[in-house]
Amino acid sequence: MNLRLLYHGHCFDGVASAATFTRFYKERIHPHAEVNYTGLLHRPGNLFDLNMFDSDENAIVDFKYAASEKLTWWFDHHESAFLTPEDEAHFRADTSGRKFLDPTRKSCTEFIADVAHERFGYNPEPIESLVHWAHVIDGALYESPAQCVELKEPALQLMQVIEADPDDSFIERIIRELTTQSLEEVATSSEVQRRFRPILQQHLETLETVKRKAIAANRVVHFDLVDEGYEGFNKFIPYYLHPETTYSVALTRGPQRTKISVGSNPWAPVPRTHNIARICERYGGGGHAVVGAISFKPEEVEEARQAVKEIVAELSTHV
Repeated sequence: MNLRLLYHGHCFDGVASAATFTRFYKERIHPHAEVNYTGLLHRPGNLFDLNMFDSDENAIVDFKYAASEKLTWWFDHHESAFLTPEDEAHFRADTSGRKFLDPTRKSCTEFIADVAHERFGYNPEPIESLVHWAHVIDGALYESPAQCVELKEPALQLMQVIEADPDDSFIERIIRELTTQSLEEVATSSEVQRRFRPILQQHLETLETVKRKAIAANRVVHFDLVDEGYEGFNKFIPYYLHPETTYSVALTRGPQRTKISVGSNPWAPVPRTHNIARICERYGGGGHAVVGAISFKPEEVEEARQAVKEIVAELSTHV
């Protein structure tokens, strides 16, 4: 029995979801299944090559739905879970009892663990720490901006490695280790820590760059890192530097996409009133009410910059 497991790549909740689903699947469904992993990234255009569904069973976790009869398992918690109304109709018509969506959940990891426990008799106690940290990280339930920017906890160090290390084979290795070891064992391993050290240095450099480039007005902080060559950043840096703001809008570029990241400050003195997922959907992106993203082609920098201006203007009203 072969299982193809597609997950949200370079995302702590995506990796934790893949590990959680693997543990459940091998314990309660097919103990001797051979599991193969594929990380998925949001990008412009079609997100799926349906040839990806190449195994006896095919699952997607923490990512949009694919309307394929070869998709046998699906778990997601995003408001923007469907690319098209037809995809949503395909999901609603499914009678397998193996496809699940709950946009109220803070993390997909917790959602999988709960459904696996309640419907399939899975015991999630061995992964309690993994579920807890996925809930904190994906739900932005940190004690303060400093906690998630200063990165003192091993789980947050592992988060940075997952998000920043470009080696997909190593991310797969992390998933496989999380299926047999505790979160703490994986996060404090010598290889994770070796890879974390240069990432921490890059993180500190990015912090200084954002400090220099960020513009804050009308409770919105925005910055453009395209010319600096940064593909990503710790999304809580804006609130660490500008705790008075309610929203952040950032532009970055990598080999596969130019990306607009839109977020809201969990500690904002003035609460969020905009649904960020709905704003991002208008530009072909999506996410949650509190955080979202939009992907453009790598060369579409000026189009993305215009979208940033429009989003900043919209978020600057009724805040």
